[in-house]
Amino acid sequence: MLCKINNYLKILYRLSGYLAAFFLILVAVFILTGIASRIFGFYIRGLAEYSGYCMAASSFLALSYTFGENGHIRITLFLERAKNNFRRILELWCLSVTTFLSGFLAYYFIKMLIISFKFQERSEGADEILIWIPQLSVAIGSSIFFICIIHNLILMIAKNNN
Repeated sequence: MLCKINNYLKILYRLSGYLAAFFLILVAVFILTGIASRIFGFYIRGLAEYSGYCMAASSFLALSYTFGENGHIRITLFLERAKNNFRRILELWCLSVTTFLSGFLAYYFIKMLIISFKFQERSEGADEILIWIPQLSVAIGSSIFFICIIHNLILMIAKNNN
């Protein structure tokens, strides 16, 4: 059963990475469209804001995929020098702290999303989009990252018990 859940979660992280790549492509499209529109003398409202929203979506949706692929910058100076048992304790401690912090982050992004939705808050830019729409991807990305950290913590604990 744990193997099946593990596989489904890895698929979720990969899909999140693909979505992040899609939003990164949208950033490039919006920037290139903005450049082209200035060259040809017409203005499209909100391109700068939309590229910012897509960058935020890309950044947060990529967190879990990058963590799962060991792509995050990790401080291994102490871990490389630590002996086996002490190293496992340090890794468990790091994952525990990260679980708390990522959960805190996800909680407040979801809370921010709910408040923005409840009050129908709009952006201050030229587009005046409902702000909960771009906040949705940030809340989803941070929640998937929280799940990823818990997943890795459980795998570390299960590995230590064997």
